[in-house]
Amino acid sequence: MPMIKGEIETKLLDHTDVDVFRQIRLEALEREPAAFASSYHDWLGLSENEWVKRLSHNIVLVAFRQSEPVGIMGLMRQKPSKMAHRASLIMVYVRKEERGTQVATNLFGMIVRAAAEHGISQLELSVSVENPAAFRFYQRMGFEEIGRIPAGVVHGGEEIDDILMVRRLGRA
Repeated sequence: MPMIKGEIETKLLDHTDVDVFRQIRLEALEREPAAFASSYHDWLGLSENEWVKRLSHNIVLVAFRQSEPVGIMGLMRQKPSKMAHRASLIMVYVRKEERGTQVATNLFGMIVRAAAEHGISQLELSVSVENPAAFRFYQRMGFEEIGRIPAGVVHGGEEIDDILMVRRLGRA
């Protein structure tokens, strides 16, 4: 693995960071199309207001190396009051050249802290059966498999199962 220069900085984005959000989200969808339920084209045509809305309604963290976004991770909280202790881990992406450098681990650590600050005690996610590296990462981060959705997504005409995972952070 080549040596990567510069320190990683991680930032919680707000509405003023919509350009950074758009850049790293579209990059993720374009470079790793099989890894997400959404497609590049689903997001490409969004209005500026929709980008701001999606950024504002979720917890979104971005990792930067030398001011360049290299990773993203977000949380989408459940809206019903009886489910507000739950959030889904979303938009997880780290550039290939940054994988194995602790970027994802650092982002996840900040996600856990942000979740706790917002009263979230349970993190949930789905991951493709065709993404074993992501599955192993989530296991290392304390997630447990709780089920599967047959044909959870259809990508390139192929039905692909999703693995459902959960991690408890503490009692609500």
